[in-house]
Amino acid sequence: MRGVRWRRIARQIGRSIAVWAVSTVTMLALAGLLPDFRLQSPDGDSATRIAVTAACGAGAFGVLSAVVWPLLVRLLLLVPALVLGLLVFFLNGSLLLLALRVNPSARGAAAPETAVIVAAAMSAVASATGAALAVRDDEAYRRRLQRLAARRRRRGPPCSAAPGLVFVQLDGVGHDVLTAAVRKGLMPTVARWLATGGLGTPPTHRLTPWRTDWSSQTGASQLGILHGSTFDVPAFRWYEKDRGEVMVCNRPTSAAELQRRAIARTGDAGLLTADGASRGNLFSGGAGEQALVLSIAARRRSRETRSRAGYFAYFCDPANAVRTALSFVAEVAREIGQSTRARLRGERPRVGRGGLYPFVRAFATVVERDVVVAAVMGDMLAGRTAVYADLVAYDEVAHHSGPHSRDAEKVLQRLDRSLALLERVADHAPRPYRIVVLSDHGQSPGETFRARYGLTLADLVRAGCGLHVPRRVERTRSGTEARAAVRAALRRPVEERPEHHRPARSPEPIVLASGNLGLISFPDVHHRMTKEEIDARHPALLTTLANHPGIGFLLVASEKHGGVVLSAHGTETPLAELAADPGPLARFGPGAAEAVRRAHSFPHTADIMVNSAHDPADGEVLAFEEQIGSHGGLGGAQSRPFLLSPLELSAPAGPGEELTGAEQVHHVLRRWLGELSGPQVPLAAAEEERAA
Repeated sequence: MRGVRWRRIARQIGRSIAVWAVSTVTMLALAGLLPDFRLQSPDGDSATRIAVTAACGAGAFGVLSAVVWPLLVRLLLLVPALVLGLLVFFLNGSLLLLALRVNPSARGAAAPETAVIVAAAMSAVASATGAALAVRDDEAYRRRLQRLAARRRRRGPPCSAAPGLVFVQLDGVGHDVLTAAVRKGLMPTVARWLATGGLGTPPTHRLTPWRTDWSSQTGASQLGILHGSTFDVPAFRWYEKDRGEVMVCNRPTSAAELQRRAIARTGDAGLLTADGASRGNLFSGGAGEQALVLSIAARRRSRETRSRAGYFAYFCDPANAVRTALSFVAEVAREIGQSTRARLRGERPRVGRGGLYPFVRAFATVVERDVVVAAVMGDMLAGRTAVYADLVAYDEVAHHSGPHSRDAEKVLQRLDRSLALLERVADHAPRPYRIVVLSDHGQSPGETFRARYGLTLADLVRAGCGLHVPRRVERTRSGTEARAAVRAALRRPVEERPEHHRPARSPEPIVLASGNLGLISFPDVHHRMTKEEIDARHPALLTTLANHPGIGFLLVASEKHGGVVLSAHGTETPLAELAADPGPLARFGPGAAEAVRRAHSFPHTADIMVNSAHDPADGEVLAFEEQIGSHGGLGGAQSRPFLLSPLELSAPAGPGEELTGAEQVHHVLRRWLGELSGPQVPLAAAEEERAA
């Protein structure tokens, strides 16, 4: 036994020496290539002296990276994550300059900008060398994971032998997009789980589609999945008259308020209350371990649950920091190249992708992915019972490049590799794990409302209200028709400008967009206005909106019918009649009428709810935001996400049944946690000792 331990120590020392040697050679090579980086005195030194200087410098840089780097990252936890990623290069270069200064030979020197390059190259080479040596020694890799698991488990209660559940949310990936990616070979891990690759292996997972509510977006779906309630979340953003505030689901204060309301409504803290972890989500799910969770970013956090603690766990390793920083820069360059190519080719539809967007995309596709996946790996090695993580990369890219674009397909390939990595880590975890993959919504393609008609929804509303609009809007066909409708409704002569006759000092309507769902509110009226009240105040508005070719239908309250759906040619369908005849909602698919009726019951539903037109033939919608892949309303693939679950778990729905709404998904996930809980038997002390 003692001989085995000594052999392990010898191998560890050998790997450290190998990494040191490679780092030394890298430093020598860079000194020969870069004019502002030298390892000798101005008068020159022997080759031996230069080699010793390089060896001392590489060793000092390695020690400083291991000791000082984690302290620097912890001090910078309050720095915004995007800035932290960019600071990686500067900090690494500073450590190299310090390493050269403390070098006993006192012969190394580098310009600050050169030090950044040298430090990045050395960290990358050292990381690659260490990884290559670890891959060649599977036993060493297994023991490293076991040591990490044992170290984490010592901090908490004994780990159960019952299987744990890892929920990975692929944000915005619809059911149809996933099946197409599997068919094209873009996601081999998912294909293997479903046994669609023709390898003769039995499937391990089942794929189930589910249907969202009218509000097909992350705020509503994830709140329902984690906290069991989507009540009174009519859209991604909406105006609340009683509070005089615009709620936005990805705003920390709004997310915290939505989570509070859901807990009050259900009487339960969430899906993850029993030894759970929430990573990269809008909401906590009641988890005790939280990192990158938006709903806790608006309040004071403890050391254990603060939102950015996940950054420290990842960036305290300088190799991780440099690798992610290099990938970040590469992703920015990739986005600039892809957007330039799309513009030169004249691709349509297309939206602007300049400004800060390349950096936002790189953060979502690189930094957020790397940090969240690393946090989930840590949770698995710690033996947590339930982990829920959100990977937002695809959703961000599909908004601007399109849900079926080559750019989005590349992201799907990388997400599949993340799933494969988590699967490998599960083999070394202190308890069995079942991996469930799901999405919160899909995305529907289509050009924007503004690109097709030359005006925004807000412009159309102002024109329909008889308010002043820009000249560019007046020259559009939609603007001209809206002004004509106002003149006809007010019985004004053609030569008079309707804006001269708008109601005196009437506050302008608030128009908000959530994908292809628009919300119109009149802030000076403290209750939800009825159709009759809106017609009395703005007699042309509802007609202008309902008859517009880019709008599918409207939902408004009614004094006579309670609620009505308005569509073209003066069609009015009371909500009570939608069950027998969905009328204008038929083209939006099954469940549309039910979703609209439910939204009508929400206290904060807008005065006018506007859903864009939808073409069932190609699945396209017209986003009221600048997105060519959108979600948030009804129409197309946006309302059809997926649930990919192990066959060992019970079926999400019975034969012939459809899984409808995020609240039902919540109950399914709770059921699975109950199925796997079993007797809570801690691991034997002997097994824990072996893992250590």
